[in-house]
Parts: sequence; C-alpha cells; structure tokens
Amino acid sequence: MAEQYIYAVARVRSRELSLLNESVIAQLCAASGEEDCLRILNEKGWGNPDLPSEEMFRGEEKKTWEFIRELVPDHMQIFDVFRLANDYHNLKAAIKESVIDGEHPGIMVEGGTLNTDVIMNAMEESDYEALPQPMREIAIEAKETLLQTRDGQLCDVIIDRAALAAVREAGKATGEKLLEDYGELICATGDIKIAVRCARTGKDRQFLMKALAPCDTLDTELLADAAASGMDAICAYLDHTVYADAVDELKQSLASFERWCDNRMIETIRPEIHNPFGIGPIAAYILARDNEIKTVRIILAAKRNHLPDELLRERVRAMYV
Repeated sequence: MAEQYIYAVARVRSRELSLLNESVIAQLCAASGEEDCLRILNEKGWGNPDLPSEEMFRGEEKKTWEFIRELVPDHMQIFDVFRLANDYHNLKAAIKESVIDGEHPGIMVEGGTLNTDVIMNAMEESDYEALPQPMREIAIEAKETLLQTRDGQLCDVIIDRAALAAVREAGKATGEKLLEDYGELICATGDIKIAVRCARTGKDRQFLMKALAPCDTLDTELLADAAASGMDAICAYLDHTVYADAVDELKQSLASFERWCDNRMIETIRPEIHNPFGIGPIAAYILARDNEIKTVRIILAAKRNHLPDELLRERVRAMYV
C-alpha cells in the first residue's frame, strides 16, 4: 500500500521547500510591526498586500487542502482526523443559533468533513438523520440539554468531549501510527486543558467525569480526582505520566502548555521528513502547514497588540523544516 503514495510523497517533498523555516519565523518576530510581517509573508507567497490577514489565513488553509485533494483524491477520508474538530465546532455553533434568538453571522468555520449548511439546517429543523451516526446522538443530547437547562456551558461540555473522542477514534481507525498518535495526543492534551479549567473554576468530580474523554495515556478517573483537588494535584498526577515534561509549562500558563503540545506534535512528525513512503509524510505536511499558520497568526496578533519581544518568543512554535 505504501507504494501508491510514492508520487504523492515526491510532490510533498517539493512543497516542503516553501514551508516557513526557523529563519523566516525569526525574521517575522524581528519585524517592526504587522505591516512589515505581511510584506515578508507576501514575498513568501502568502496573500497579497490588499488582503486582510484573516482572509490570508483562510486562503492558506484552502491551498493546503486543495493540494492534498489533488494528491490523494480517493483517500481523503483518512485525513478526517484533522478536520473533525471543525465539524464539532460547527455543531456547537448551530445548536446555539437554533435555540438563541437572533442571527450571529460568522460563527461557522470551513474545513470540516461536513458542509456547514447541512449542520445548520439539521439543527434548525431538528432533522438529526441528516447527520452521521456518531454526531447524531451527541446533537440530540446537547440540544435537548440546552433547551431544558439553558446552560450553554453544559452544552459545550457534551460536544467538546464528543469531539475529542471522535478525533481519537478517527486516528485509531486509520491504522496509521502517526495518525493514531495524533488522535491520542489531541484527546489527552484536550483532557488536561479541561482539567485545568475545571480546577480553576472549582468544578466538582461529577462535572469532570462528564467533561473528560477516555484515552490510553491518561487515567481520566485519576485526572478527575486530581482536578477536583486543584492545580497542584493535577501536576502531581501528570508527573507520573508520559506528559511529565509538560508540567513545568503547565505551571507557567495554559498558553505555555499549548505551545508544548504543538512542539510535541512537531517532534512526533519530524522523522517523516526522511520517509519516502506511505501516508505519513503527507499527514506530516498537513500538520506542518497547520503549525506554521498558527504560528504566523500568533506573531501577527502580537505585533498588532504591541506585545514585548520576549513574550512573543515564548509563544512561537517550533517549525517542521
């Protein structure tokens, strides 16, 4: 099966030459302001001088997926693991739009596996059959919960947990180690972020068990016990897991931990840059593009808000190339 991707991997190798490297990221960090950053990015083929930054980002995301569809038009489903989070974000938005008075443009995002209109219409009409089976049951539970309790946070918890579980299961279903590792990391680190937020807001163990998604590298019952006791207990529990080296980052801030998560993924995919076979290098390219878009977004936001250079450097992610 690996042989069928040889041509696709060769084309990915060519595209990797245009990825932003550490040198370009350093140049962006040293730029005098947002306009200077945009000029550098324009020279690298990102957007154009008249394009707002958010449209530039959407354009870059679109370019990535158009390239992947061109490479493997008959195997796009294997990459659903990267796109499911957008579906669940849109489900959350559509449920609230269908229940709360008024219209709220711009709440849906592109790039999921489902057309945004399908999700919105399903929620407005309560036509759950239009949704795929795993999402259907979650949609019913979340919407009924919101209608009965008017508790938007509880609705979010139901969908966020389902999203983490869906990404993890999609990774496992591929049978590809890199995609399985991705799904597990997204689920586990998502659980850690949930645990931290719950600890800070004083949520009890019962709430935590509703919010945490099962995964292989964490014991959610022990994590829930820890979170119910506070941040120190979370860190003490994580010290005995494969996420022990993230504890110091977590003690600094959630933003530092999120940076650690992204850098951990780059470390995981970096060996694929020397792999001439299989789906791995193609998946790694998708993640590398997502990582550089996220990093550029952070840099532009920092320049726009005049953040100190040292604070910006703390938030910048490692690059794939």
